[in-house]
Amino acid sequence: MSKQIYDRVALIGLGLIASSMFWAIKRAGLVGEVTGYARSSETRDTARRIGLCDRVCDSAAEAAEGSDLVVLCVPVGAMESVMKEIAPVLKPGATISDVGSVKRHVIETVQPHIPEGVHFVPAHPLAGTEHSGPEAGFAELYDNRWCLLVPVENSDPKAVAALRGLWEGMGANVEEMEADHHDLVLAVTSHAPHLIAYTMVGVADDLRRVTDSEVIKYSAAGFRDFTRIAASDPTMWRDVFLTNKDATLEILGRFTEELFALQRAIRTGDGDHLFDYFTHTRAIRRGIIEAGQDTDAPNFGRERAKP
Repeated sequence: MSKQIYDRVALIGLGLIASSMFWAIKRAGLVGEVTGYARSSETRDTARRIGLCDRVCDSAAEAAEGSDLVVLCVPVGAMESVMKEIAPVLKPGATISDVGSVKRHVIETVQPHIPEGVHFVPAHPLAGTEHSGPEAGFAELYDNRWCLLVPVENSDPKAVAALRGLWEGMGANVEEMEADHHDLVLAVTSHAPHLIAYTMVGVADDLRRVTDSEVIKYSAAGFRDFTRIAASDPTMWRDVFLTNKDATLEILGRFTEELFALQRAIRTGDGDHLFDYFTHTRAIRRGIIEAGQDTDAPNFGRERAKP
């Protein structure tokens, strides 16, 4: 049993990330009481029904009041308005954090509303599935995944250490990173790949109208995995691209250049270029497996469908 790190934690927004945080916190006994709030009354009802959070509140301010840590688990575009709402009720010494996939924008919009005496430690757990909503969460989501802490200039070291302890207690590996570097790294590892997946599925949908659903019926593993990525929450991803515009556009520009080079190699029959390129990129996959961030089991370790 891990030692308790906070007396009370508030989770604002009760989707996959927050619900997994709650179950991971409970698994390790890290917090005395967890309060929660979701904008939708339907989500709050679901949370109460499945026992998600010790106390589900009917406003963000009610959930945040008296909490030692408040985690903003809403889409990046909604964080500023939530912060404005909860600011008046925060107790001195409390910490505000978040789970947003973009960090510079969160800092610019949330930090101005942090009251005197309240700490601000942005964070981003690099974990998720294609499923969303309060019932999608599970305690093991963060096990051996990375959580990046992005302290601001005046983040309190004790507040940072406590938040690190919470994430480590939930099973995550924790590192600190500067905001702009975080946004560039995530543009490479997450944001641009999602946009490419959305695009490929959109192209296939256009083709499907011509080929009478053959694209779906004969989906091979490559396209099928694109559809899994493209099934992610649309509100969250809209906000990610609008708030990490510069880094995403830079990476997409590089991607376009690489794509043109591959098109040229295919057009001119340059097999050596294609083979060398694919050999190099295959090594990236091996590195991910060796880092323990995926499995080399067939079909990504998914269980085979029962006959």
